[in-house]
Amino acid sequence: MQSWNVYADERAVVEPIAEGALSGKTFAIKDVFDIAGHTTGAGNPDWLRTHEPAKEHAAVVDLLLRGGARLEGTTITDEIMYSINGENAHYGTPINAKAPGRIPGGSSSGSAAAVAAELADFAIGTDTGGSIRVPSAYCGIYGIRPTHGAVRTRGLIPLAPSFDTVGWMAREPQLLLEVGLVLLDKPAGGSAKKDAEFRRMLFADDVWSLTDQHTLEAATSYFPALRDLVEEGSHVKVAPGGLPEWMNAFRTIQGIEIWHEHREWIERVNPAFGPGIAERFAWASTLKLEDHAAAFTLREEARSRMDELLGDDGVLVLPTVPAIAPLLHLGGTEVEQRRLRTFEMSCIAGLAGLPQITVPITGELGCPVGLSFVAGRGQDLRLLEWVANRVDAIVKPTI
Repeated sequence: MQSWNVYADERAVVEPIAEGALSGKTFAIKDVFDIAGHTTGAGNPDWLRTHEPAKEHAAVVDLLLRGGARLEGTTITDEIMYSINGENAHYGTPINAKAPGRIPGGSSSGSAAAVAAELADFAIGTDTGGSIRVPSAYCGIYGIRPTHGAVRTRGLIPLAPSFDTVGWMAREPQLLLEVGLVLLDKPAGGSAKKDAEFRRMLFADDVWSLTDQHTLEAATSYFPALRDLVEEGSHVKVAPGGLPEWMNAFRTIQGIEIWHEHREWIERVNPAFGPGIAERFAWASTLKLEDHAAAFTLREEARSRMDELLGDDGVLVLPTVPAIAPLLHLGGTEVEQRRLRTFEMSCIAGLAGLPQITVPITGELGCPVGLSFVAGRGQDLRLLEWVANRVDAIVKPTI
């Protein structure tokens, strides 16, 4: 039997506590959420060793169990969620069923790999800087980062709270929507329209310029049919001062918050981190809040810019990742440059706190990449319905 190396703890099985919309469905969950009686490991043995079992379920677990779903295991994550690659130096790398020999993406690596390998109907992860969207794209599945604050984070190990979101993944957009109907109690900010249609479509030219030719050609073949879904279509430059400026502001604020959250534990325990993770925490430790006021100002400008662009009737079309997943065990400058280009794409929804759904399409060598849609604040259910009912008829994955 194929071993996919997706689970942190296969014994973390919890039966549903009610009949509901998700009855008969199974889910896996990233090893950063509380499950009563289990100790959360956060992808690091020292974290597991120095923490106690949870006394109650995280809010998202409770909602899903009440919705009729059955929990079947916790999944491997990058250490303390601080990576988008999906390679864990302690527990190994979950296997990407749709692109064997290539990374699954992180940090919700095990969750994405479990869905892609059909070990669970859907999976729960987190997305701070791209940790749902990137692995969903690399593993050829659907994934959503919701509006910031739209899903309760009680019982979640924080990374950078002003960016942290609880997201989910599935192989079909209809199930992505059904999970959303359970988790999204109400719109988080903004006014969610009842009308499921969007009127305007914006193609993010400065983001598309970051992709390789194969990804660009694969995605643009769908543009005419997508454009026909709306009344108006236009091409825009998302970041007036350049995406690197937005990305640097995002990484800086994220790093400041990460060090604030985890400094005490790191200095007390001196945990063993794998390559890349150790360097990121070391860098975060050098950031001082008082030195980076400009980053916080830029975040507010980015938020205003996106609100202005999208309003309550616009949807932004952009790539999820620059290219297909890199091969396993790569390092060096090229991989780091790819990581930074990916952050330039993912920081848009992160800075603005907006919902983004990634849809699988086929890229180079038959491997998956992602086509993304970003909507206005609080438009999560509307975006989920639109992708399931309109976009899916156009973008049918062949992966």
